[in-house]
Amino acid sequence: MKILIKLALILFILSFYQCKEGTSAKEETKGTSIKKTKNTLKKNLEKTVLKPWDSLNKDNVSSFFTEYGKQNKETKVIIKTKFGAIKLRLYDDVPIHRANFIFLTKLKYFNTTVIYRVAKNFVIQGGNSDETYTRKQRRLYGNYLLEPEFRSHRKHKYGALAAARQWEKNPNKLSNPFEFYMVHSRSGAYHLDNQHTVFGEVISGFDTMDKISKVKVGVDEWPVDDIKMTIEILE
Repeated sequence: MKILIKLALILFILSFYQCKEGTSAKEETKGTSIKKTKNTLKKNLEKTVLKPWDSLNKDNVSSFFTEYGKQNKETKVIIKTKFGAIKLRLYDDVPIHRANFIFLTKLKYFNTTVIYRVAKNFVIQGGNSDETYTRKQRRLYGNYLLEPEFRSHRKHKYGALAAARQWEKNPNKLSNPFEFYMVHSRSGAYHLDNQHTVFGEVISGFDTMDKISKVKVGVDEWPVDDIKMTIEILE
């Protein structure tokens, strides 16, 4: 009888340890599985390719566009409207403004905007709209500003392309990156030299500008009928 009790006790002990080892093995397998999952997620995150504008913020504008400009060297774009097309050449010696314009063009920002100001015999201005989407796009990119890039040989001649800006509370003459204008006055607008950065010029489509200049506008010089536009890279 004592022998039977001892055998039963031994079997119980062996069974207990086997169960414990089985549980430990399961826990170890579970732990390994969690670790593998974490490693997989980490690798997937490392493989994620960030969009080119994800790193742009108001504190790194110049450095961001300096690098962007090195990788995106295009200098010619085309504005398409219902009145015809306007081809623009962007200047290499204003690298930040050139890179910014190419950046926004490639992101198709301008394609939701309009030519919103037609100042007779003065300028034709675009890059804004009443669309909620346009405001959201601006917020997405951070509503940053550009340091001026004045060049003594870049004048507000007929056909000059320049950056719009706020005049009030803007002593450093920082450019609005989203809005631009083209000088339509045959005699130029030289009083704006060293006030706004000139970063390109019209190379064809002066007849289109003439047509746009004749549209009916309100007291704020905003066309009564929206002039929608798209801007594309040429080369």
